[in-house]
Formats: sequence, structure tokens, C-alpha cells
Amino acid sequence: MIGLSAEPLDVETLVQAVKTKAHGAVVTFLGTTRETSPDDPRPVAALEYEAYETMALEELRAIERETRERFGPLGIAMMHRTGRVALGEPSVVVVVVAPHRGAAFDACRYAIDALKARVAVWKREIYQDGGAAWIANTTS
Repeated sequence: MIGLSAEPLDVETLVQAVKTKAHGAVVTFLGTTRETSPDDPRPVAALEYEAYETMALEELRAIERETRERFGPLGIAMMHRTGRVALGEPSVVVVVVAPHRGAAFDACRYAIDALKARVAVWKREIYQDGGAAWIANTTS
């Protein structure tokens, strides 16, 4: 389950889409809209995301393939929001299921870092004072 969504993301739906009886570990990453920004001192009211859908989906699929190749048998779901995302709501969800926790944690970290660095999604911070700014993607 890989994609973009203008609708709120449901973590449990993503977990159930990839989890099987062979998976003993489930690791999820939720990136949520926070009230503060490291790039601007003004309080954030919401985020808006735009995506080049064809390119973003192609890159998400490539990251899924790479993650499976690097970390062995696992299930993976990655969804990113588009449009306006309110404070506290998930903007991105990565779910990795694997037989053991080590591979699940490593694969989840790899997938979110690759997504942030490579997927054609752009973020605009909307500030409580009515201002706005486009923010560059960063990786850890």
C-alpha cells in the first residue's frame, strides 16, 4: 500500500494492509503537523502539501523495492498527505512489518529518510499570523 492521499491517513488501515501471521514486529512512523518550526519563529496553524503525483508514486515504489532488498522479507506501507493538514494530524505514515524487530526498525528508518530526501512532495507552512512559506525537505 503505497500512495498519496488528500484524505486523513489511517494508521490502523495501513498496518492491517501489510501485516500477516509471519510478522512478529510492526514499526510505524507518523510525521505529524507541529505547532513550531525550526525555520521560522512564528506559530504554525497548518501545513499544505503539493506533489508531482506520477514522479512521487514512482519514487515511493522504488523506495519500497530498495527497502525489501536491503532488509529482507517484510511488508511495507507508505502514504503521504496532499492538501491542507491541520495541527496534530499525520502528514506521512510509514509502516514496516517483519519477522523480527531489528529489521523492522532499520527498514522503517531507511524508508522515511529516503522518502523525505527523494519523493516529489513539497511542504508549505501556514502561520497563525496569516503568513506562509515553502519549506525544503530535510533528512536526519
